[in-house]
Amino acid sequence: MSVTKDTSKSMNRGLLTTIILLGIVIIWIGARLIFPDVPTIFAGTIPDNLGSNNGQLASCPNTPNCVSSQSKDAEHSIKPLSYQGDNSDAIAKLKTIINQQERSQIISETDDYLYAQFTSPWMGFVDDVEFYVNSQQGRIEVRSASRLGESDLGVNRQRIEQIRQAFKTTVGA
Repeated sequence: MSVTKDTSKSMNRGLLTTIILLGIVIIWIGARLIFPDVPTIFAGTIPDNLGSNNGQLASCPNTPNCVSSQSKDAEHSIKPLSYQGDNSDAIAKLKTIINQQERSQIISETDDYLYAQFTSPWMGFVDDVEFYVNSQQGRIEVRSASRLGESDLGVNRQRIEQIRQAFKTTVGA
């Protein structure tokens, strides 16, 4: 008889745990729907190595959640964007493209540099995306990196490729 009581208690604990977890998930989704722009615990902190230093963007970390047009290794390497014209036109077109993206925010810009943040919808992970316009070579160096975690499931690479397509369409490059 004690075996039946133990099994019943175990089933009740399992059901209670499931209900509690389901409640937490529902509350989290509700909070993200009501307050989508509020940073979450998954936002991380802004890296201190952002920006262009003599035309160089920061190197990617050893994790696979970063791509850079200045990276030498295949895992992180991505082609730069190409453009014709002057820097201000290229930056203006990038700004237009980024502002059309969901959950994106331009944080800073100069004549040859643009920094934006992209936030994932449900968990609120933040990716830092940088563009450096190299007018001497007619290209825009890019870097897109997740702040937290190991893998980004290819999100940063996909984002840059989508921006590239939109940029080609807008620029005609």
